[in-house]
Amino acid sequence: MRFWQRVLVNGILFVALTGFFQNSGNFYVSNIWIALAASLVLAILNASVRPVLQIISLPIMLLTLGFFSIVINALMLTFTSALVGPANFYFSSFGMTMLISVILSICNMIISNHFSNRY
Repeated sequence: MRFWQRVLVNGILFVALTGFFQNSGNFYVSNIWIALAASLVLAILNASVRPVLQIISLPIMLLTLGFFSIVINALMLTFTSALVGPANFYFSSFGMTMLISVILSICNMIISNHFSNRY
């Protein structure tokens, strides 16, 4: 999937997950434009900060057989929330951030496989 397609898909996923967790108040996105902005910020952070974090945490990644990447994904979402603004893009806890991270990863994997097999 290309960059802008991934940004759009992540924005749509943010809105969908907000609707899914709407009654619990654990995850909040104020509107679709904030979701798209958060998706763009997340893509930029994933391209710039994430590789550095992966290199720094390589020993932990080896010890945990790669499961520490869930924590790195959650950190990227936490940084995104801090940059976009907690009033507009909010997680109630780090555990909720990790859950959203896992759901986003699974959905992105399914969507990426669909697009790669289609074209």
